[in-house]
Amino acid sequence: MKQIAKQSILTTLSSYLGVLIGYFNVLWLLPYALQPEQIGIFRTIQDMGLLFVPFAQLGVGNGITRFYPKVKENQFSFFTLSLVITIIGFVVVMAMFFLFKDLIIDTFAKNSPEVIDFLAVVILITLFAVLNSILDAFCRSFLKVAVPAFFREVVLRLLSAVLILIYLIKWIDFNQMMWGLAGIYFLALLGMIVYMIQEKIFQLRFRFKTFPSGLLSDFMKFSLITLLATTGSMLIMKIDSLMVTAMIGLDANAIYTIAFSIAVVIEMPRRAISQVVMPIVSEHFEKGEISQIDKLYKEVAVHQLLLCSFIFLAIWMNIDSLYHYVPNNTVYEMGKWVVLWIGLGKLTDVLFSINSEIIVFSKHYVFNITATLIMSIAVIVLNLLLIPIFGINGAAMASFMAMIIFNLVKFLYIQQRLQLNPFSIDILKILGLSGLLWLMHYFSAGLMPNGFWSIVVNILLLIAMYVGGIFLLDIAKPNRDRLIKKIKEVRS
Repeated sequence: MKQIAKQSILTTLSSYLGVLIGYFNVLWLLPYALQPEQIGIFRTIQDMGLLFVPFAQLGVGNGITRFYPKVKENQFSFFTLSLVITIIGFVVVMAMFFLFKDLIIDTFAKNSPEVIDFLAVVILITLFAVLNSILDAFCRSFLKVAVPAFFREVVLRLLSAVLILIYLIKWIDFNQMMWGLAGIYFLALLGMIVYMIQEKIFQLRFRFKTFPSGLLSDFMKFSLITLLATTGSMLIMKIDSLMVTAMIGLDANAIYTIAFSIAVVIEMPRRAISQVVMPIVSEHFEKGEISQIDKLYKEVAVHQLLLCSFIFLAIWMNIDSLYHYVPNNTVYEMGKWVVLWIGLGKLTDVLFSINSEIIVFSKHYVFNITATLIMSIAVIVLNLLLIPIFGINGAAMASFMAMIIFNLVKFLYIQQRLQLNPFSIDILKILGLSGLLWLMHYFSAGLMPNGFWSIVVNILLLIAMYVGGIFLLDIAKPNRDRLIKKIKEVRS
């Protein structure tokens, strides 16, 4: 757990530095520099490009983590093979893209025709992002997740801010800025290559015949099956935004995008922990250490729920003040309830701990086909049903409901097949504490005018009550005691 904690802390720091930059971009810079329909184009093109990434990757990212322990002696040939497979996957996906290009154009032609002008940018974003995902996965096998997280969470957002500022001072026009989106993904890829060369973990070797017998077929089988799980996660992240653009319009997607960006920060600790936990889970399965996986399952559930519940409460208690500072806030504050539904969806994912990682690296990974099929159908059908009735709120509700279905299916399967359970009494305590604090805020809301001091007071009160509740209810006592002991050692 110490190794996980160290890398998770470094990754989380990058994540939250990225969040600060991202909040500046989304809550102030984008609404200030761009019109709502331009924001819609800006985010739709990115979302479309990133939606193609798991398809082009062919699941190789998870395959690297699963099979790396078996090929350490031929690790760079394995790395090279992964890149070759990914490039082939990209070519196949782009062939499908051009085959169905007319259908894609028809989907956006009525409500968002401007998207059609930048489909080439989508292709470039997909190419650079999918190659970066393979480098990220290979670094993860070495438990080097902090620097890749820095490029992913900080560098991309910082370059996006620079790009928008260059447009704002009129050095480039909007079309050039959109092409610049592809450029920032290329720069992030270049930075990762330089980092890996410096760490001596980037070498191209084409000795594919040195692998153990049967490994390549097992690797491809595993990768293609886990492709569905990765695709499912990406679908629930991106499909609602694209469907809002197609069914309502670019203005609506701008409102939805800003709300989604406020809520998505809730899951940052989970994403950081997941990056470090994946190779650990893979190693435990390789050694048959099921009891260690069960322990990890429960510990991760408690700690990430503890962190993410606090973030959710901090955001929701200050939601009106956050929108108060958004330029043209009368337009964008319509997304307030999107924040709530997406936030609850993220908490649902956090609550069920590392269920996806456990399935992916167990011998039952084929179940991903069933789970992802159920989730994909659910998210698309729910969006089609709820968007016409509730608009952007319907899209958020669809994501929340699909996330519940997806996680329940995986939880029940893990419990049946592996007899593992992430829940403990601490989970109930955290949910009870969070619910109580939410009720207290509900009855005290509106006592202060929206603005900076309202945020400060709310955060300070939340910290005091949340930390007090943790000690009063004795939540996560073993790890809390270790933390206090280390603090005392540092002070002495």
